[in-house]
Amino acid sequence: MRVDAFDFDLPEELIALRPVSPRDSARMLVVHASGKLEHAHVRDLPNYLRSGDALVLNDTKVFPARLHGRRIGRGATEPKIEAMLHKRIAPDRFLAFARPARKLAAGDSVLLGTALEARVLSVGEAGEIELGFALEGARLDAAIAAEGETPLPPYIAGKRKPDAKDLADYQTIFAQHEGSVAAPTAGLHFTPDLMQRLDERGVARETVTLHVGAGTFLPVKADDTAEHKMHSEWATLSSEAASRLNRARDAGGRIAAVGTTSLRTLESAASDDGRLHAMTRDTDIFIMPGYRFKTAEVLLTNFHLPRSTLFMLVSAFMGLEIMQAAYAEAIRERYRFYSYGDACLLLRAP
Repeated sequence: MRVDAFDFDLPEELIALRPVSPRDSARMLVVHASGKLEHAHVRDLPNYLRSGDALVLNDTKVFPARLHGRRIGRGATEPKIEAMLHKRIAPDRFLAFARPARKLAAGDSVLLGTALEARVLSVGEAGEIELGFALEGARLDAAIAAEGETPLPPYIAGKRKPDAKDLADYQTIFAQHEGSVAAPTAGLHFTPDLMQRLDERGVARETVTLHVGAGTFLPVKADDTAEHKMHSEWATLSSEAASRLNRARDAGGRIAAVGTTSLRTLESAASDDGRLHAMTRDTDIFIMPGYRFKTAEVLLTNFHLPRSTLFMLVSAFMGLEIMQAAYAEAIRERYRFYSYGDACLLLRAP
């Protein structure tokens, strides 16, 4: 499909720079399979779920992946460098996106923060580099935590600097496993009170882990979706969670995925008959219209960028025309977009 089919005009003032408080007071546009739209709030989520349904949350944890520093040891100048770590590939090595990457070559040394040294092992396409650090394991983790900053998305970071408030705001209350450079943003809406009311409703809760990579911020530059290459991300679904989710569906319950990352993990772990299986591996699944979903019937997600793979995914889930109409309604009603913005609840036909 042509990528411009997923384009739309978004007023810049609708991009949320801070979340609402409490988190579950965010607005929620409910999109039914028929195309009917309802205006609600995230705190109303239990009203749209049933006893026996299973909610699937991504328990990944954001780490301070953005590092600022300079190139050292080559020539008289030491140009400033920003490195966005996005995937660990060894105890002492990360893949990263560098800015400006043109200032770096394989063999260069960089000093990130005040004392974190690394060597550029390779330079790839689209500004991606491989960094080998002088530290490894827990010592490297501690140094990154000391020197790095919260990796807010470009559409927020371009308007303000990260601050101490973002340390809590850009993390879900159920984050467990560190490894993401972006929050699973639909999960940011959850509060202890909302979790308790979902429990009282009889909604089961399961977790998956998908470590969100910086590729989630990359625009689709191709004119046709067939020419776009997804970055891979590490994901896991335990055998116990897979079994419980299969039993829930067998008993007539629905799977409700919280966020596109949870949904992509489930779809990667499912066989063609819809059965879920344990999985621990990279996934680069690219979901766009024409895809046949095997798992979730419900998706809670935020409002996504024009021409993005995430808007393509929700268009596959509900249909492009329905999602175009839903986004047009959200813009008319001044919903807040992107990571710190409002949510939409998608209820697709079985």
